[in-house]
Amino acid sequence: MSVPFRIGVLQLSMEPLHETVAMAQACEKAGFDTFWLAEAYPWWRKHSYEARSSTAITAIVARETKRIPVGWGIISPYTRHPIQIAMEARVMQEAAGPGRFLLGLGASKIFMKEIGEGEKGKQVGPAGYMRECIDIVRAALSGIPLDYNGEVFSAQLPKLNDEAHVSRHEVPIYIGATGPVLQRMAGWHADGLLTASITTPAFIAYSRQFMEEGARKAGKEPAKLDLGGVIVGSVNRDRAKGREGAREMAAMYLANKVQNIKGSADMLLQKAGLTFEEISPIADAMESGGRKAAARAVNDEILEKVCPIAGTPDDCIARIEQYKAAGCTHILLEVWGDDRLEQAKLFGEAVLPHFRN
Repeated sequence: MSVPFRIGVLQLSMEPLHETVAMAQACEKAGFDTFWLAEAYPWWRKHSYEARSSTAITAIVARETKRIPVGWGIISPYTRHPIQIAMEARVMQEAAGPGRFLLGLGASKIFMKEIGEGEKGKQVGPAGYMRECIDIVRAALSGIPLDYNGEVFSAQLPKLNDEAHVSRHEVPIYIGATGPVLQRMAGWHADGLLTASITTPAFIAYSRQFMEEGARKAGKEPAKLDLGGVIVGSVNRDRAKGREGAREMAAMYLANKVQNIKGSADMLLQKAGLTFEEISPIADAMESGGRKAAARAVNDEILEKVCPIAGTPDDCIARIEQYKAAGCTHILLEVWGDDRLEQAKLFGEAVLPHFRN
């Protein structure tokens, strides 16, 4: 059996807590399938935002909602030891309940840049960090005794007593990745793959081939793996207004690709038909004038190359169909622009019903 097609919302942990909770509640009411929180990083301070702990916020979101699954999209083993990740996952299991917690892990090049790669970072690549992190987290959550000594991490745990009051249900683990090595690892060592912002249908197709290679290597059925793409979007009955929110978010991410994670973004931009020379003026505008100035630097041609889920409800439906046809099974829609609570409502009324069986 293949995984069901899902449409969720992802946002960054850079906004006030009450706003994030309100958005999660609006998404649940609108009928979205999932709500993900990506961990912001200190770079956003330059643009009047503050990085907040996504694990702390998602626990509150899980308690302030009733049905919608809540995901970490993503956290990094470069900033948390796997035992700490497992401890925080325990809280999410309890706060969300069975079937409502999705655990996303990724190297996060921006964190690697801002805090360094750790003591072993120069000798062990991101794949080593990810593999060992997943091994330890799974073992810790399963309750088995653990005596782990890897290239990066060490962890020792006694067996969890059968009478301990903890959740026993399994947690799906996703790997966030843009390169072939980690995308293959998502296929053979995880339950799904998450692609980064500025994902396009072409990048979805590119990523799926590596995820499926990894799955086949492990003797797993590729159709049972979830492929989620983070995609810029906004919606309005007026097409121009619907595209403006996506223009601003695309500007912020394109600027980020130039300023912070240039090497990792090469294939993302190549599949979008974008060059660093083409988007460098956006980064310059972001640096000198902020996100509004950067948005003005995103012309219609660049915006179209980004392939946002944006415009009228019919525009959004057509674009989602493109992503679905390319092999995406899980839309992680990054809603931006005016009145996002109303946008969530409009998505629920005029877009999501099209994809419900």
